[in-house]
Amino acid sequence: METVKKPIDLNEIKTLIPHRYPMLLVDKVIDHEPGKTLHAIKNVTINEPVFTGHFPELAIFPGVLILEALAQATGILGFKSTEGREDNEMYLFASIDKARFKKPVLPGDTMHLHVELLKERRGMWKFYGEARVDGKVVCSANLMCARRAL
Repeated sequence: METVKKPIDLNEIKTLIPHRYPMLLVDKVIDHEPGKTLHAIKNVTINEPVFTGHFPELAIFPGVLILEALAQATGILGFKSTEGREDNEMYLFASIDKARFKKPVLPGDTMHLHVELLKERRGMWKFYGEARVDGKVVCSANLMCARRAL
């Protein structure tokens, strides 16, 4: 039996999280299962503003932005797992634990962002996330986010 994928396009992503260029780091969602998992894509291109300074001679996508991309994926999963998002609501980073960087991410790479909801309690959401390039894990972390009205 073939599984039907549940993609989310960029326009819907922009209704779920408030990030915009150059800080929107999720290009599309390939598949998701509300309350469980999400698989998204971030295409890394040499045209990104960060590469003018990180590093001009050897462009490497910053680890902090890999974590941010994973966090944005968790926000999308969180809002798709509930009734959606109110205009004044956001998912805010609460903690990052056990972050590991295995390999640099370079221009031309396609990062596959995989996040899994581990638990939710009183507006605090705990996730496990991995960023992969060519099937290899380049970054993994436990992420905790708080759903808050601002």
